[in-house]
Amino acid sequence: MKSKEKFSSKLGTFLLFAGPAVISFVLVVMLPMVYGIYLTFTSWDGFSDAKPFVGIANYISVFKDVAFWTSLWITVKYVFLSVIFINVIAFCLAYLLTSGIKGQNFLRAGFFTPNLIGGIVLGYIWQFIFSRVLVDLNSILNLPIFAKSWLSSPQGAFAAMVIVTTWQYSGYMLLIYISGFVSVPQDLIEAAKIDGGTSGQITRHITMPMMVPAFVTCIFLSLTRCFKVYDLNLALTAGGPYDSTKMAAMHIYTQAFENHLYGIGQAEALVLFLVMGIIAFIQISVGKSKEVEA
Repeated sequence: MKSKEKFSSKLGTFLLFAGPAVISFVLVVMLPMVYGIYLTFTSWDGFSDAKPFVGIANYISVFKDVAFWTSLWITVKYVFLSVIFINVIAFCLAYLLTSGIKGQNFLRAGFFTPNLIGGIVLGYIWQFIFSRVLVDLNSILNLPIFAKSWLSSPQGAFAAMVIVTTWQYSGYMLLIYISGFVSVPQDLIEAAKIDGGTSGQITRHITMPMMVPAFVTCIFLSLTRCFKVYDLNLALTAGGPYDSTKMAAMHIYTQAFENHLYGIGQAEALVLFLVMGIIAFIQISVGKSKEVEA
């Protein structure tokens, strides 16, 4: 009898504190995901009540859709470069802003600010910078690199996407790296200094291994955010020129809401989710295997 009362008490406490979060997660995430998977087996156009079942026809169409795989390849290249630049810059800034320089708290807030700006607004701001400000700057300083808008060429537009993404997310990852630097035990660093360790040796053999959890978190967050990019892509380049910067998320949106091929669009979204999930899982597994305990 007491065991039943104890179980009921624990269940009541769980439902009181975790119940709302669990219910919200099921309603907002799980049910839409299951329903979305169901729609991949239909030829729904997004409007009609009828949802004809077509089996795996949508997945066959996905593997025949050259435009989707092209956009996915562009996305992979964009993610690869963006993740590298975001984390290298964020780590270097975190190292600098934990070294005791003057105004480091103000600089932390300043570097974080771009992350607070929405992707649409950010895209239009940088579109104006690339198309007008830098071009006008060329007329004054005669800089050939800014002779024309970067957004007018495939290579320039792709580089602009990477630059703006790096500018937006570096400040967010910066805070995580700062917390990693702060969490490194100071007694280990002091002991290494007493033993004659240089600053570079301490960073390489003590600080870096102790910061593996920060690296895992930052790389995971930057991976997932970059794979899902849509708003910045829409506002900055709109996929142009000639679809050279059309990321997978934008292609999926076009299929589902512009071409009214909702089943195919949903199937492509599931493929993108699986690709992103596999890459993120490998990254986390490799990162976790390299973690060390303080």
